[in-house]
Amino acid sequence: MISYGSDSEISATYMIYRRSHTGARLLACLLTLLSALITPLHAAQIEPLDHIVAVVDEDVIVQSEVDDMIRSIAAQIREGGGQLPSREVLQKQVLEKLIMQKLQLVRASQLGISASEELLAQTISNIARRNGMPLTEFRQALEESGISFRDYRDKLRDEITIQRLMDQEVRRRIQVSDKEIQTFLSKQAASSGSRSEYHLLHILIATPEVASTKQGSAAHDKATQLVERLRGGLDFRTAAINESDDQLALEGGDLGWRPANQLPTLLVDAVADLEKGEIADPVRSPSGYHIIKLEDYKGGEQHIINQTHVRHILIKTNEVTSEDDARTRLQQLRQRILGGDDFEALARSNSDDKSSAINGGDLGWLAPNDTVPRFEEEMDKLPNGGISEPFRTDFGWHIIQLLDRRDYDSTETVQRAEAKQAITNRKFTEESFLYRRRLRDEAYVEIRDSDSS
Repeated sequence: MISYGSDSEISATYMIYRRSHTGARLLACLLTLLSALITPLHAAQIEPLDHIVAVVDEDVIVQSEVDDMIRSIAAQIREGGGQLPSREVLQKQVLEKLIMQKLQLVRASQLGISASEELLAQTISNIARRNGMPLTEFRQALEESGISFRDYRDKLRDEITIQRLMDQEVRRRIQVSDKEIQTFLSKQAASSGSRSEYHLLHILIATPEVASTKQGSAAHDKATQLVERLRGGLDFRTAAINESDDQLALEGGDLGWRPANQLPTLLVDAVADLEKGEIADPVRSPSGYHIIKLEDYKGGEQHIINQTHVRHILIKTNEVTSEDDARTRLQQLRQRILGGDDFEALARSNSDDKSSAINGGDLGWLAPNDTVPRFEEEMDKLPNGGISEPFRTDFGWHIIQLLDRRDYDSTETVQRAEAKQAITNRKFTEESFLYRRRLRDEAYVEIRDSDSS
């Protein structure tokens, strides 16, 4: 009998050959040769090796990984009522997705980015809670649906790690100026009118980062022809799965519901005049040509909130001031105010909240959730001019006086905040695409025939 070495010896050989791009190629060849030698000699005694479909830098992707993801995605497409593309198309899309996952995880490892056990456990608990289940029941539900809890944890850990990588490498470096916000709002107001929210589908026909005239023209022609086919009745979600180069291709290109002032700038003009079900002409960006379908939209609305104007006196507890001392002092101050003493003067001389004491304890106009729940609870019970009994929060002991209440139109404030988030998301979408493309371009990737072994 021919001996091919122990598992530990093969692992040692694997580690030697994975140290470089050349090593990765040699590794693939070594495993392929080993498979070729074993198959004719032991075809009746052993199962065939899981063959390599791609070499990615110092790692490999095997067919079983692709098959597992194809099964998962095919199930999602069927659940959503979508039409499954050909096996060839699914294989190509899934393989590219796996390649990008491996490249991002390697980069995260190089930067020391990972998902801690505490964060992973908390995330799983949150997911279980959102599904209305205790953790044990959630785990059982996964197992009953054929999903290994260990595999689920591993995949979730990878997703969190990649998200943290993109936040650190892309999102945190994005800056948004006041001028950009104002320009965005002006353009959005002029183009979207009363529409406040959109549900969009998206296809990206990508171009290289530095595209030649020929490459740009080919992408434009492909996008234009695809729009014609879509307008002629081709199912958009199916086309996205088959043709889109975007990360959401396997989800049918569904961008979900987006507030109008959170739409990427390049889409604002494209959807302004569309009606439900219509498809815009291709839109050019640095990443390629975008094809957009307007699934639905909603009308505009105001953001009216109830604000409360209050002032307070805070006494903190410490080694010198006990809980009883703090409460007693505030009771005495409250009696003095009720007797006619000036609240502002007492706040300036007694409050431990130095930032508000200088203003006579004035906290200004507060919106819901601007303060801790206990403070808000006491504040909401007071009539205009009323002064609370002493109460405690994590900051110490307080008394508060309610000065006024009002309904405030915060639409502009909300719109500016949403505009900033929209611009950030737009830049993140573009920059993350370019970041991933650079990872892909700089890596050694060898795609092998699916029937290679």
